[in-house]
Amino acid sequence: MSWRRGIVVRFHSDMVTVQDLETNQKVNCFLPGRFKLQKIRPIVGDYVEYSKDQSYSYGRIENILKRKNELYRPRVANLDQLVLVTSIKEPQVDLIVVDKIIALAEKEKLDIVIVLNKTDLLVSDEEKKDMERFIEIYGKIYPVIPTSKITKNNLDRLKSCLKNKVSTFAGPSGVGKSSLLNVLDPKLKLREGEISRKLGRGKHTTTYAELLYFDFGGYIVDTPGFSSLELRGIKKDELRHYFKEFLGFDGFCQFSNCSHTVEPGCAIKEAVEKEQISFSRYTNYCQIYKEIEDSSLKLQ
Repeated sequence: MSWRRGIVVRFHSDMVTVQDLETNQKVNCFLPGRFKLQKIRPIVGDYVEYSKDQSYSYGRIENILKRKNELYRPRVANLDQLVLVTSIKEPQVDLIVVDKIIALAEKEKLDIVIVLNKTDLLVSDEEKKDMERFIEIYGKIYPVIPTSKITKNNLDRLKSCLKNKVSTFAGPSGVGKSSLLNVLDPKLKLREGEISRKLGRGKHTTTYAELLYFDFGGYIVDTPGFSSLELRGIKKDELRHYFKEFLGFDGFCQFSNCSHTVEPGCAIKEAVEKEQISFSRYTNYCQIYKEIEDSSLKLQ
């Protein structure tokens, strides 16, 4: 019985669904006991080798190939890029969540594309200015694509970013991730949510991570929405490397081990004062740094 290669597109309690890399056929595969004894479990995005006896409808996982990267929330592996989806209104953008997602993606060396969704809701001058301010801050660092399933603006541009890549959509609940995917590929038929008027945030529509195949080529992970993030694996002294706009000033501080938070003669703080670095990005950096520091102290 020969082994074939596939990619894990969905994880169940005791089986995984694998999509064959040559035929695109989906096969449910069980995990041999040796994986459970070694506490090894594949996750969505893992490339695996599997075998399938023609006498049975299911296959067997034989080997899990080495991962090139991994995100812990959403829990996916072997990504090419992260598509961060947010919105200015309904729900209101949370910049600390945006910057945490970016830091996690930078740690895994992922390309980052930011999608600013629901632009059709921005009708007042102040709302439009909020969008302009967002693009001014983040557009200098990453591609920012304003989109709307209503007006369908820039959907071709987004589709070209996704084509032939393994990507993940990540962002808070209610920003329209599933809705965008349905417009990009109607065959996906994902359940779409709505905004909770009481809480002002989205209702969860995706309850598990699943790798979806686009008709135009490429995979996307539709993931549960979230409003908070665990900064797993990021050390406080590494955090400055994940804020790309810091790199041009890092190394010019008075102290070689400058944390860019409280030290005098900090080149990053000087750049913020000169408006060369966004004040909100720097403020969020300090907050994330403090969260990591506090978490480290609790573990001691």
